Amino acid sequence: MFDLTTLHLQVDPLIRQALQEDINSEDVSTNCVMPCATLGCVDLICKEDGILCGLQVFERVFTLLDASVQTTFFFHDGDRIHVGEKIGEIKGDIRILLSGERTALNYLQRMSGIATYTHQMAQLLEGTSIWLLDTRKTTPNMRIFEKYAVRIGGGHNHRYNLSDGVMLKDNHIAAAGGVKEAIEMAKAYAPFVRKIEVEVENLTMVKEAVSAGADIIMLDNMNHDQMKEAIDWIDGRAEIEISGNVTKENIDRIKDLKVNYISSGALTHSAKILDLSLKNLHAI
Repeated sequence: MFDLTTLHLQVDPLIRQALQEDINSEDVSTNCVMPCATLGCVDLICKEDGILCGLQVFERVFTLLDASVQTTFFFHDGDRIHVGEKIGEIKGDIRILLSGERTALNYLQRMSGIATYTHQMAQLLEGTSIWLLDTRKTTPNMRIFEKYAVRIGGGHNHRYNLSDGVMLKDNHIAAAGGVKEAIEMAKAYAPFVRKIEVEVENLTMVKEAVSAGADIIMLDNMNHDQMKEAIDWIDGRAEIEISGNVTKENIDRIKDLKVNYISSGALTHSAKILDLSLKNLHAI
């Protein structure tokens, strides 16, 4: 759950932008059929099995439009939900319920979809000590929501943004002139409390990274034999992360490797939404 500071400073402005995108002057359809304030209630219904995530954001959409809207939820973020279950009820001015419906559902469906996909991948790593990590491959202006959903699904967050940690990828290495040079420059510039992670693509780069004192070595898009050889060479001298097109369909082939982390952009860029709906709107 987002704390109040995060909610007010980081989350509220993004939700307001989403609402402004959907209502730039008025909700014409709603104003046609509901010219006056009328108290009503609508049900939040599950239409697909999955992991629920985003209830606080869903609720906030409506209360930003009208602070008097009341929500009652029968589940919590992280709960498994099933087709046909009633997740909650929303009561308030019917005009607000209609105008906020799509934005609220967009957040809840997207976040629940990511939590569901992450949960499926995390289950495949059960019995290992490997951490499942997300990446920065997130939807613009949705990162705070998507990374929260990864945690709810049982994954862990990699760095939040470019200010959050040192990760030297292929183009950083090219800009610096090599793995050794990039690591040396990072050590000279970054605060000593920062770990330095470097992305490598072959054993030569692995050897350079170990020799230069990288804290974390990311094995990127290597095949199984290449990764095993690299892991044997590193031999505990750095933490190891595997990355590169990891999905729930292929993660099983690498979970036997002795690594610390597996990162997957698919958690956020390829998870489908979870089908949820607002139904049974009626005046009360």
